[in-house]
Amino acid sequence: MTDADQPKIIVDDDWKSAARAEKEKLTQAEQEKQAQAAGQGGPGALPEQPSIQHLISLLTSQALMYMGQLPDQSGRAVLALDVAKMQIDLLGVLEEKTKGNLSEEESALLTGTLGELRAVFVEVYDAVIKAQAEGKLTPQTGGGDPLGGGTPPMSPGPDLKI
Repeated sequence: MTDADQPKIIVDDDWKSAARAEKEKLTQAEQEKQAQAAGQGGPGALPEQPSIQHLISLLTSQALMYMGQLPDQSGRAVLALDVAKMQIDLLGVLEEKTKGNLSEEESALLTGTLGELRAVFVEVYDAVIKAQAEGKLTPQTGGGDPLGGGTPPMSPGPDLKI
């Protein structure tokens, strides 16, 4: 066989280097994405720097949960208006004690959140009183006043809409 008759093998190394470069880009992009998710409080991550907004959010979500507006960890609605009132009152204390020390944005957030929570509380309280009078809502144990000392959570009947 002569050199002209033998098949020529051409090794193309360019595709290998291009594939390596693409793989490195994808790896780097994935690492950046994970770093951003961690920095922005991805699922289950704690904020890097606690702030007044985080505190307002925490107290707000607790108040909403105890007013039956958000489900608890088991997925059920809980009505414990005395506990909800305590969370709202804590936000009120926070507003009073930080007056003049918050930025305009922080102050507006706190004031607006308090106003909305108080309005929801009055609406839910009125609905609870009405539902109790109609026999659609009963305390799980004990007394009848939804704000009574240590009032337990309440169980809504199947036709109660709050």
